[in-house]
Amino acid sequence: MDLKIILGKNIKYYRYKKGLTQEKLAEILDVSPNYIGRLERGQHSPSLEKIENIAKTLDIQAFKLFMEKEKYNLPNRVNLKG
Repeated sequence: MDLKIILGKNIKYYRYKKGLTQEKLAEILDVSPNYIGRLERGQHSPSLEKIENIAKTLDIQAFKLFMEKEKYNLPNRVNLKG
């Protein structure tokens, strides 16, 4: 699997586990929700500094964002607002 896809799936997975919306994660990181969406879809490559900030915000070590999981158990659309 493409590394950007793995990174994106892991950002979504750990964001979901932490109970954060894309909007909230974006607010914490001072980026747009659109940027988070592009990361999660594997459409953008973040800087190392941004990866470190994402990992810190999600309370994980940065290397975990690059580890492919066998199963992510996430819905296609995650609604944490309601």
